Amino acid sequence: MVFLVVIGVGIASRPLISKALANRAPVTEPTVDETVSWLEQHSGFGNRLAAAALKRTHADITYDDAYYNISYPMGDIPADKGACTDLVIRSYRAVSIDLQQLVHEDMQVNFRLYPQLWGASQPDVNIDHRRVPNLERFFSRYGEEISLQDDETITQNCSYGDVIVWRLPHGDTHTGIIVPGPGNRKHEKWVVHNIGSGPQWENKLIEYQIVGLYRYSGSNTVARYTR
Repeated sequence: MVFLVVIGVGIASRPLISKALANRAPVTEPTVDETVSWLEQHSGFGNRLAAAALKRTHADITYDDAYYNISYPMGDIPADKGACTDLVIRSYRAVSIDLQQLVHEDMQVNFRLYPQLWGASQPDVNIDHRRVPNLERFFSRYGEEISLQDDETITQNCSYGDVIVWRLPHGDTHTGIIVPGPGNRKHEKWVVHNIGSGPQWENKLIEYQIVGLYRYSGSNTVARYTR
């Protein structure tokens, strides 16, 4: 059961909804399912995570970054709501990784190493994992950080299943997961993200300023790397 606290919390980016969403994939069930099937034919964690992210595009999600009281571990806000971080969290859960628990366990012993942006004095299992800066810090501590030299290098070095973090023009951070393009454009690096109109599959890897690119498969956790 979840309980909504009617207080906005600025988890990540506010909705940035454009009426002209260029380079959006034709997200039909056959298109998504064909790409998911193609990914599942190739081994590797990144392909599994990318497939999970693509499946999220079938979900009808209303953008919602409000604070909710949720269970722990494996707690979630209502299934028909979510922000950009919820897409990442739910995609990881589809491959048996609970970022709520992992982030909380790390913050319990390393709280001051996380961004101190919300006036909190201790970890909060309801919201910490739903904040982009906290996910950035967790992935930078336990995952592989990919070089951000320039757009061409980023496009070459990133892989399906990598988590990307952007800074939007108004200053907020935003996150998504790198996936293949549709149809005969599978060699291209596209993204699945929720920037205000639900999970979308789009050719927007370098649309915004990239400030973080991470590869995390769940192998490194606080239990092994507390510092």
